[in-house]
Order: sequence, then structure tokens, then C-alpha cells
Amino acid sequence: MLEKKWLVQKAKKGDEEAFFALISSHKDQLYRIAYSYLKNEADSLEAIQEVTYRAFKGIKKLKQADYFSTWLVRIMINYCRDEWKKKKREPNMQINMEEPYTEDNDLQLEVQEAMSLLGDPYQTVIQLRYMEDFMIKDIAKVMDSSENTVKTWLRKGLEKLRQYWDEKGGSKHV
Repeated sequence: MLEKKWLVQKAKKGDEEAFFALISSHKDQLYRIAYSYLKNEADSLEAIQEVTYRAFKGIKKLKQADYFSTWLVRIMINYCRDEWKKKKREPNMQINMEEPYTEDNDLQLEVQEAMSLLGDPYQTVIQLRYMEDFMIKDIAKVMDSSENTVKTWLRKGLEKLRQYWDEKGGSKHV
């Protein structure tokens, strides 16, 4: 934790090595978040590049080093939401041929479908809590909301997922 604070302080002073060390320690998490929104590798990698650029340009505005992770995740979520809105307006002419279909992907595809039907803020809160292992207080910081609001979104999101699985005749693992 002290090393992270030290790296943030150095990055705020313009140390590129420190900044890229911080980004490197978050790249897997950023990729998972981007992929959950954008649904393909190329767009997810582009998102990481753009968020890295935005974070580099804005790191001097970061007030507390302790909040670097939540600040960075927030930048990624905002970027992905903007991209998702842009793509929603464009006709979808792209065929996703990244992964061949297998039966092992069934559950993953169903979960992705269910999550995409949730919409914000439920999708974001559930992803951060259960897929990224964020604590409620950290989600509240990322979402710029109170912890009680996050708990409510989490409860309602899980209820919507249960309802989805019930209607589909699926399992009760949610």
C-alpha cells in the first residue's frame, strides 16, 4: 500500500515509469471491465489505451493517492459507457468471430445476456462486487454514491437476475 502511494505521488510529479507501473498493476482488472461492456478484445484493448492516456493527463487532479484504483476504474466505466452509447446508435455490421462456440460457453453467454439486460447501475455494481471483488465502500466511491445506495442497487440487481433465471427456467445460483 505504501509503495502504491509512493508511485502515485511520483506519477503526479510527472514520473512516467511510476505511472506505467501503476497502470500495469491494474491492466487485467481494466481489461475485464472493458470487455464486460464492449464485448470484444479489440475494443477492450483500445479502451485500455484511451483510459491510460486520460489517466496520465489527469493524474495531477487526483486528490488522494489511496483512491487511485477507484479513480482509474471510474475513468474506465465512464469511457465504456460512452462507447456503448455510441455503438448503440450505430448499425451493428460487425460479426464477432473471436471465439468459436462451444458448449462450455453456454453458461457464460447466458450470464452475459442476463447482465446486459440489467442496465446501469445494477450491471456495474454487480460486476464490481462479484467479478472484481470490490468492497461496498469502494463501489460507492467509484459510483459516487452512498454505501446504502450501492447496497440497494446490488439487492435490486440480484433480484432482477433471479427473476431472469426464473423466467428462463434456469438455476437458482444467483
